[in-house]
Amino acid sequence: MEPLKVRSFAKINWMLRILDRRPDGYHDLETIFQTISLHDILSFTKSDQLELSCDDPTIPAGEVNLAWRAAARMIEEFGIDPVRIDIQKAIPAGGGLGGGSSNAATTLMALDRMFELDAAPERLLEIALELGSDVPFFLVGGTAWGSGRGERLRLLPSPPPVPLIVLLPDERVSTAAAYAALAEARAAGELRSPKPFRFDLAEWVMREGVVERGSELLNDFEPVVFRMHPRLEDLKKALLDAGAAVALMSGSGSAIFGAFPDRESRDRALPRFVGGLTAVPCEMISAHEAMRDLR
Repeated sequence: MEPLKVRSFAKINWMLRILDRRPDGYHDLETIFQTISLHDILSFTKSDQLELSCDDPTIPAGEVNLAWRAAARMIEEFGIDPVRIDIQKAIPAGGGLGGGSSNAATTLMALDRMFELDAAPERLLEIALELGSDVPFFLVGGTAWGSGRGERLRLLPSPPPVPLIVLLPDERVSTAAAYAALAEARAAGELRSPKPFRFDLAEWVMREGVVERGSELLNDFEPVVFRMHPRLEDLKKALLDAGAAVALMSGSGSAIFGAFPDRESRDRALPRFVGGLTAVPCEMISAHEAMRDLR
């Protein structure tokens, strides 16, 4: 049997609001997810035991890897044969681009297809949420509103396509450290708890276009993460100076992305970003394209 080879796409957050802490320890949040063309490649082959390899030696290959855990849950839930998973990595860990969550969701869907399970979407969604708050989005892809922990999803109109530059700096940001710094800044009165963004505002911004309405888009982590890693703020300013209509940090960082009015201005800006980081030209990916390899 030939290996099943599929793309596992990254995401950016067009907007991220961190609301109040919940009794279960998580924070309520509001976000606009967007899949982008940056992707890993995952290959699945039937095997005598569950195993995983990755061409990036910094990525753990055992039980702490979300793709490994996703496969283990599918084996447990549906009694399928073990598989070998080989990951060609392009999405950096610790960048706020959802690489691990994307790999996990891709694994759930790939094994559903590979073993012809025809699993109920609701059951895959439940397993995805067990694995992580961002994983459910990658079962959907495209442009979506996320609330709760990020798992409550509503589809949004895809904004008019805009070319992107995604900057991948060497710095890595701990999500736990970002949450702790944000809570400390709010407790000290340095930052206010935000008002909800609201789905209807998100829908309006996406329909109007992020280039035109980018001033509405904020990431609540930026003030505290930029304090911990000042270079990230410099990179955001550099994208704006290079012609980006909108520049934001994705998730809790460290990736910074810029949305440009057209491909020509994006391509002119690319040579400015060298030294200590990777600059990746990207496109927005629709839900249809995100799921193409899994149909």
